[in-house]
Amino acid sequence: MSDTNQQSRRPLVRVTSEIGRLRTVICHTPGPELLAVTPSNREQYLYDDIIDLEQARREHQRFRAILSRFSEVLDVRDLLRDIVDEPEVRKYLVGRVMEVASSEPLGGELYEMPGEALIARFIEGKEAPQGPVSKLLHKVSYELPPLPNLFFTRDAAMVVNEGVIIGAMRYAVRWTEELLMKALFLYHPMLGNGGFIYDGTEELRSDYTIEGGDVLILRPDLAMVGLSERSSPAAIEGLVEGLKDKAGIDHVLLVVLPTESPAIHLDMIFTMVDRTHCVVYPPYFFGPSRLPVLHYRPGDAGVKAYDDVFSALKQVGMELQPIWCGGQHPTRQEREQWSSGCNFVAVRPGVVLGYSRNEATMREMEREGFKVVDAIDFLTGATEVEEDDRAVIAFEGAELVRGGGGGRCMTMPVCRDDAW
Repeated sequence: MSDTNQQSRRPLVRVTSEIGRLRTVICHTPGPELLAVTPSNREQYLYDDIIDLEQARREHQRFRAILSRFSEVLDVRDLLRDIVDEPEVRKYLVGRVMEVASSEPLGGELYEMPGEALIARFIEGKEAPQGPVSKLLHKVSYELPPLPNLFFTRDAAMVVNEGVIIGAMRYAVRWTEELLMKALFLYHPMLGNGGFIYDGTEELRSDYTIEGGDVLILRPDLAMVGLSERSSPAAIEGLVEGLKDKAGIDHVLLVVLPTESPAIHLDMIFTMVDRTHCVVYPPYFFGPSRLPVLHYRPGDAGVKAYDDVFSALKQVGMELQPIWCGGQHPTRQEREQWSSGCNFVAVRPGVVLGYSRNEATMREMEREGFKVVDAIDFLTGATEVEEDDRAVIAFEGAELVRGGGGGRCMTMPVCRDDAW
């Protein structure tokens, strides 16, 4: 199926907000690819620490179990398995991945591999043969890099209204993720869509990068985009025009993050949790260190600057009450932001999932009327979440959080009800 044909497929995906009732979501349970991360190469793979694989898998499976009570949970491996043996799909995937790997012998090997093994190779990578120097120095290199960040499915693709953004990842170790996600939205029959708003797999300029953690859809006509270390001004300008032309977005608020920041994406300092509330990292939104915001209307010649996010939101008809990540104490704020205390994913307006370790943030949620529900109590039925409840379902994520993300990062919603 060509890109042209893909543009005309009947849309089966639709996401018009961060909080609409979640119907379908794509996840990826961490696998052997995480074992490639070591203390010596963790920075290369964008990790601050190494992760215990089995514990991370148990935590992720519990997270998925909660999601499945509210929505259909699709898996990246399963979706790839559905399509990888189609000749056109295999040709596309192997051909494009070889642009990253640049190894003719490996390309021939990939073309001949059974589908399941091919998917594993794409995700888990392939070590290069060790020569005498590598053996002497105990060094491992890869012909095809593994994807230990793949369980953060939000970054490499996201749905906006009926269109799709394919990320242009900042670091080469994640480039294959873009290709896998593009293949799913290009070829999988369950993911029919209205076309690509932005296609990062075709973006060859080094200073044009955009990742999904920096793109929040607040209303069908309103997006908030982070100008961060991972998402560049030039790429955002192209994205904004695509959001207008292909997704009907009339207003874009650009939040300018510091160059040196513990928050690699916008969703690490701001997420919506219902129609009236958001969770924020206070130093970036209040006081002298608050972040500047630009109101960018596609097609306009310039932008309008605001001193803070909430003034800008009010101007576009959205007044949100902030809930402070980490509560009132600066030390707790900093610690809990680092452990993804702002990074919630909503399964419906007012019901969200987040890490239980962020206790001060949970207390702030309670003060705003959210019932804090332990994940085990929810899954066993000991505590129920009623239809009219505001609730945060708190799950353990001591290993998952070491990867640098939370519930929003680990989910790629492909269908939500309209919250408005």
